Amino acid sequence: MRALSKIRERIQRKGLRNTLRAAFKRFVFYHWELLWMERDLVSPVPPHRLKPYTPLRVERITVNNVQAFAKHFGDRVEVMRELAAEGHTGLMFLDDDNHTCAFIWGSSRHYHDRHFYGCWFPVQAGEFFEFGGELIRKYWGTRLSLDIQLEIWKAMAAQGCTKVVDVCESDNIPALKLHLRTGYKEQGRIMNVYCLFGRWKFFRETRYTESRLEPLRKPERETVSATAS
Repeated sequence: MRALSKIRERIQRKGLRNTLRAAFKRFVFYHWELLWMERDLVSPVPPHRLKPYTPLRVERITVNNVQAFAKHFGDRVEVMRELAAEGHTGLMFLDDDNHTCAFIWGSSRHYHDRHFYGCWFPVQAGEFFEFGGELIRKYWGTRLSLDIQLEIWKAMAAQGCTKVVDVCESDNIPALKLHLRTGYKEQGRIMNVYCLFGRWKFFRETRYTESRLEPLRKPERETVSATAS
């Protein structure tokens, strides 16, 4: 009965079609298209209109301080501990109560994402793979979404990296717009992730030529000049 109540509640919130679509993806089949992006670490970030926010304290994530994730990211505590133990570079942004409000990771070696996508992301010499960037809803639309990237770029540059690479789901429009806003370029590669019956995953890389970001770019306002008669 409890399960039926949850299903009924979800249908009321999401609608029958969206609920069935989500169930199909979870239990039958789904396909993620992960677009590869890249950016150097020295070019300035283009102008933006992100809102300011109350400053937060930045700390390196270690196996000993992951309890700071408990309030806002309670289901990630052990994942954060594992990533830190594996030697990846992680940064967290803490409020005055020592709660993590945002975090981001970087890896200067081939990264195996066993916690989510399940595939390998290769990293070339001089690059680092950026992943796991997330912030709580309170900070959505603020400069924090940019600052977490600037901080990890600085940390990885100190380790000798000159380029950041990452992937973005093709249907995640807010994330794609953020990449566009921060000056990323498309590599023209897609990591395709397929999952069958919620258990078996398959991967393959494909290529594309037509930009996926350009259609999201806001058109520049035309300047109309009036001539006095």
